[in-house]
Amino acid sequence: MNKNLMKNKRKVLGGVLALLVVLGLGIAWYLRPVEPLTADSKSNSASRDTATPIVHFPPGSPQLSYLRIEAVVALPVPLIEPIPGRIAYDDDVTARVFSPVSARIIRPLAGVGDTVKAGQGLALLDVPDYADLAKNESDRRTKAAAYRRARELHDAEVLARRDLESAENDLRAAEAESSRAHTRLRSLAPVSGGIGLVAPRAGIVTERLASPGLEVRPDAPAPLYVVTDPGRVWAVAELTEKDLGKIAVGQPVAISVDAYPEQRFPGKVMAVGDVLDAQTRRVVVRCSVENSGRKLKPEMFARISPESSQQKLPRVPNHALVTEGLSTYLFVETAPGVLERRRVTLAFRGVDTSYVAEGLAAGERLVTTGAILLNAELAGN
Repeated sequence: MNKNLMKNKRKVLGGVLALLVVLGLGIAWYLRPVEPLTADSKSNSASRDTATPIVHFPPGSPQLSYLRIEAVVALPVPLIEPIPGRIAYDDDVTARVFSPVSARIIRPLAGVGDTVKAGQGLALLDVPDYADLAKNESDRRTKAAAYRRARELHDAEVLARRDLESAENDLRAAEAESSRAHTRLRSLAPVSGGIGLVAPRAGIVTERLASPGLEVRPDAPAPLYVVTDPGRVWAVAELTEKDLGKIAVGQPVAISVDAYPEQRFPGKVMAVGDVLDAQTRRVVVRCSVENSGRKLKPEMFARISPESSQQKLPRVPNHALVTEGLSTYLFVETAPGVLERRRVTLAFRGVDTSYVAEGLAAGERLVTTGAILLNAELAGN
């Protein structure tokens, strides 16, 4: 009986020891250090590197669809905040066409968007004053013939000197009257069907107020047609007095508009006003802009950023920046699915974009959308 009791005690003791061993192994497994996930993991969740602030995403991770990653471009650093302005016609390549005389439009010959040549008809007119031109031209020819006869008679000593001078004066008066009539009607010319208002220069019709039956006059407040080259426009802004010393004629500028927020149009300062407006205390600045794509339209609101041609730094959108205290960070893609949070120093911070002085190089791939989500992912892991 004692032997059976001893056997039972050994069995109970062995079971307790086995239970303790299993329990110890379970506690050790539960308290083991968790290795961070890598890009080779089969899981679709992000992981954080314990040594450096890096987020790893495996290939095909759905989180990657929420990110936008772009290569960084180095651009000239602006000197001041963008100046609000507007796009305007380039007056050097623009003609505003008025009727030189009182007339009535029979029918328009060109519409908005049409390409016209210099001298091409824009509208067919009924011009009562055009008869004066024919009358003046006929009078000039008559006076010219009378002068030639007077000259011949004077040379033959048949006509007095005084009569020759009188014929000459009549001719000069007729020529002046004819010239005046031609000048008044310089924008008119014979076209198919009658007399027409013609384009003074080649270009594209961008505005038209002419309509059939419209009575027109020389002192009209608005032109009947605007003909211009839309490949060239101006950007006009008003500069504050305190920033006047940062702008100079010939200085490069960058133009941006709301219609194309990611695109910057290069331009150059053409003129800086010499007088400040007494009310606004601002001076007008006019810049020329190449518009070969014809994206910029007159009267668009624009932002004009004067640039320094000496220094070029990586430009980043402000929504790519993460600020914590006094530090600023960006997320840079160092490998596919590997995103490093990097501390940077800004040289210039604008309303929409900033320029990085240290911590980022041109050509590196930057997270421009989703930086806040990545930072929250780091903070949560």
